[in-house]
Amino acid sequence: MPDVFTIAERSAVMRNVKSKSNKSTELKLIKFFKSNSIKGWRRHYKMYGKPDFVFTKTKTAIFLDGCFWHGHNCRNLMPKSNVNYWEEKISKNKKRDIEVNDNLSKKGWQVIRIWECNINDTYLENVFLAQGHILYGVET
Repeated sequence: MPDVFTIAERSAVMRNVKSKSNKSTELKLIKFFKSNSIKGWRRHYKMYGKPDFVFTKTKTAIFLDGCFWHGHNCRNLMPKSNVNYWEEKISKNKKRDIEVNDNLSKKGWQVIRIWECNINDTYLENVFLAQGHILYGVET
């Protein structure tokens, strides 16, 4: 089925689709931080790449990546219509993610990316236990 919008109209529609945050996954991570007494995090910190959370003392940026928008292959999420548009959009998002990771790493930041499908206590404990300098505010 062809798109009902022209390319310019579709672009304008998509430009207006904005989200300040992925609220449900962010709230799950906040709950995890609070229940494990993890302190020192900042939400919506103004910096390149717009991480969802940062730990400024340890220079750690955390991104909660939506499986659809960032191209995770956890399940079949590709729309059946306008496939070329979505493949290109998701490909650009993946390239931007790599660019952001590289840029922040060069500036001395550690980057942690968490897929939305992995937001559960067991996974988060494994991620943050591996990052001992973040968990419970312990500096290494």
